[in-house]
Amino acid sequence: MILADKIINERKKLGWSQEELADKLDVSRQSVSKWESAQSTPDLGRILKMAELFGVTTDYLLKDEIEEVSTSVIVQDSGESAGGSRRFVSMEESSTYLNVVEKTTPNIANAVSMCILSPALLIALAGLSSTRFVSEMVAVGVGITVLLLMVAVAVFMFILNGRYLEPYEFLESVDIDTAYGVDGMVKEKKARFEKKHTLFIAIGVVLCILSALPLIVTSLFVSTTRNGAIITAMVAVLLIMVAVGVNMIIRVSSIMGSYNKLLQEGDYNTEGKRANKTVSRVAGIYWPVVLAGYLAWSFITNGWAVTWIVWPIAAVLFGAVAAIARSFSRE
Repeated sequence: MILADKIINERKKLGWSQEELADKLDVSRQSVSKWESAQSTPDLGRILKMAELFGVTTDYLLKDEIEEVSTSVIVQDSGESAGGSRRFVSMEESSTYLNVVEKTTPNIANAVSMCILSPALLIALAGLSSTRFVSEMVAVGVGITVLLLMVAVAVFMFILNGRYLEPYEFLESVDIDTAYGVDGMVKEKKARFEKKHTLFIAIGVVLCILSALPLIVTSLFVSTTRNGAIITAMVAVLLIMVAVGVNMIIRVSSIMGSYNKLLQEGDYNTEGKRANKTVSRVAGIYWPVVLAGYLAWSFITNGWAVTWIVWPIAAVLFGAVAAIARSFSRE
């Protein structure tokens, strides 16, 4: 059976017209008509695309001696392998996913930075209130208002961008089979990105480590009782440095993570995906408890200038909690 007949048969099996197949291949209907009448031959790129769409191998399409498609071939329409335990990911789906990650990552990184920076103004104004530059009531009122507004905007950004990424959450927990060419494409992108990833991670970590330095140095040379405003200002500087560092880390880690998910490397191999499921369940309990504790402490004591410390502590502790959860999942 020649290629032209195979295209006709596979198209009709799926119930597509020539126009529908042409749209999926980004060609004209006349091109499909010529292929099916053997007046012309599609290029290799179109053949690869048709193999993905039809759920067949390229050998089946190209070799005339292969008359029937093997029943073990992965069918793309089902979204899973014949065994039902693996998910098939096409070249188009892979490219779309990588583009979505590249577009949403800056927004998510900025949202995290906003959460970190949200108490900065409150802390700075609390320090100024001790100098009577502003009243304590104004400092708390303005500071809390800005804090809540920044957190609200950040949460909105998390939800909005999370919806774009939601269709691809299976990559974190389900083993996948990728279409021909996906691994090569992703490995090439990853290799080009390695240098930027290493640089941003290094700068981000250094900023986080050095963030406490201005506060420590100021505390050594400035009297806390006389110049409390300067000390609290350094706390705000600390938050700014941490926010910038974390922003840089998230920007490159998310993109590198998307490559590893498609390649099933690092934390996204079969063992790592089992661990990710456990960590996700733990996180679903951990963070609501932390939020409830933070709000209860803040409203009961009205100590918003102090209670923000819950979040960096909770973040550090979650690293330990996640590590413990991963170790249990591997046993």
